Amino acid sequence: MIQPTNPPRAIQTRVLLLLLLAYVFNFLDRQIVSILKIPIKAELGLTDTQLGLMGGIAFASVYSTLAIPAARIADRKGRVPVIAAAVGIWSLFTALCGLTQSFAQLFVARMGVGIGESGGVAPSYALIAHHFPPNRRAAALAVFSLGIPIGSAFGLFFGGWLAQSFNWRTAFMVIGLAGLPIAALIWRLVPEAPTAAADAAAEAEQDEPGFLAAFELLARKPSFWLLSFGAASASVCGYGLGFWLPSFFSEKLGLSLTSIGGYLGSIVLVGGVAGIVLGGWLSDRLGGARPGAYAAIPAIAFLITAPLFAAALYAPSFKIGWPLFALPYALSLAWLGPMVNAVQNLVEPRLRATASAWFLLINNLIGIGFGTFIFGYVKDRLTPSLGDEALRIALLYGLGFYLLAALLCGIASRRLKHDMIA
Repeated sequence: MIQPTNPPRAIQTRVLLLLLLAYVFNFLDRQIVSILKIPIKAELGLTDTQLGLMGGIAFASVYSTLAIPAARIADRKGRVPVIAAAVGIWSLFTALCGLTQSFAQLFVARMGVGIGESGGVAPSYALIAHHFPPNRRAAALAVFSLGIPIGSAFGLFFGGWLAQSFNWRTAFMVIGLAGLPIAALIWRLVPEAPTAAADAAAEAEQDEPGFLAAFELLARKPSFWLLSFGAASASVCGYGLGFWLPSFFSEKLGLSLTSIGGYLGSIVLVGGVAGIVLGGWLSDRLGGARPGAYAAIPAIAFLITAPLFAAALYAPSFKIGWPLFALPYALSLAWLGPMVNAVQNLVEPRLRATASAWFLLINNLIGIGFGTFIFGYVKDRLTPSLGDEALRIALLYGLGFYLLAALLCGIASRRLKHDMIA
């Protein structure tokens, strides 16, 4: 097996920053619907269950399943063209959301966003893993993962402002079209993995396992299942809270769209960046000597996250609520650098994008597809008996998934050293 060589720092920095920029737009386009659903619900007359389906399974069903063949193409033909095409497709479909006139049309348009985004994340993970050495890889993946809080915060900031200043349709179209130049920048300025040509030559001389064979390799490793379902359990809460907290602030606190964007967006930005950076830094410091730390750090973070979020939902004021929301939000994202890096190291380099896609399939199909839906469904079921308290109680019930994630990651920490190959 050919080992990758480390490119110059300048190239590493360019690759990481451009992929981060793409990931910012990935989450901006993905999460903008969390604040736009408030005016969408009013105009189209949707139920909370429909909103949960539109924000969850419409996206997750295609995003998760198509990520596997997209990653396979990226592993065999090149990561850069797949990522560039993905950015262009999801940007166009986000803009198309602004032209929809019904629940069915919006559902289909969100599926289109999922089709595009299916080709973005797993190949980016693999490209970063090729460009960065093991002792800096978790930190690099953590920096890439900053796209989640930055993109989510920008979606809240600009989505709320555009929707209130103009309308929700304008917000979709402006933000969607703004992503198209990013696709061109990635195509022209991001170099392919250093070993891409050598890997291609090697593949011509040996049988390369298909994506089902790659899954069989992963399936024999208990830590893969524990990490995947641990991440999925956390994502049920992460996506569920991210999608429904704007409604909580609107219904319970009476905030305008612009106020929600500023308040929640600042929580997401500050808390998310702090948590991801801390998780990546700790895992790079501890993971080399103790591979179990890649799962133990998230386990501890998830265990603390649940009670802190519960306290935040009952905060008596905005000032007290801000740190109570920001701290658990930070802890809830500390898993990204260490756990993604751990999955990369369960397989040899030429299968990293495919391994990431299988991990993302489980994580996102359950996390996105189930997370946004279940909170809305439970809220609709509780409303007849609990009235205005239904959403808060639904959010509290969902926090149990963080405890399940802590348990699964804790068990995974005992298996990682045995299962990792690099």
